[in-house]
Amino acid sequence: MRPDPKKRIETTPSQPPLAALGNAFARITLPNLPDNETTPPPAPPIKHPCKMGRVVLRKEKAHRAGKTVVVVTDFAPHLPDSLIEALAKKLRAACNSGAAIKSRRIEIQGDQIPKVRHLLQAEGFEVAGVIS
Repeated sequence: MRPDPKKRIETTPSQPPLAALGNAFARITLPNLPDNETTPPPAPPIKHPCKMGRVVLRKEKAHRAGKTVVVVTDFAPHLPDSLIEALAKKLRAACNSGAAIKSRRIEIQGDQIPKVRHLLQAEGFEVAGVIS
């Protein structure tokens, strides 16, 4: 013997129990609310609190099975590790390759010196080292 099937409750607003809720918020007026803005205002550019300093680019193949790696070294000692990690993430995205951080050095896979140099200069670093 089967139990009686459960009764379904209609949830469409045209049905009598929920019809009154259709305009529940239409009568509310709140002062000082902004107009409907679809796009938020652009964020101001991030200013670095200190000078970024000078970095050195090197191109290495040693101990990497013949693969080329661009190494960014000699970061200023006052720069926090979190800034170096964020920079490595930006370099990784710009070069579409892997990057590793090893003792305040960034290693980017591939021979991508022009891209790395351009991004570092855009971030405010003085770039020395390998010229491509």
